Amino acid sequence: MINLKRRKRLKLDLLKLGEIAALAGVLPSAIRYYSNLGLLKVSDYTQGKYRLFKKDETLARMAKIKELKNRGLILDVIKKELR
Repeated sequence: MINLKRRKRLKLDLLKLGEIAALAGVLPSAIRYYSNLGLLKVSDYTQGKYRLFKKDETLARMAKIKELKNRGLILDVIKKELR
């Protein structure tokens, strides 16, 4: 768990769940769900227990998840594809 102010987090490209959801164009619940399934990796947590995600890595994985879902793949198959 790290204690980072917002400016420092942004400099390190670490974003909270809601911030990454807005950039990815999905609901925060989708990010939380994919994180719980192991499709997205939580990089760290703030002292307040907020999940932090690496911006570029997470957005790239979200783009891939969306692409695979649009092709009709189910999440179990997507999880195998992303490994």
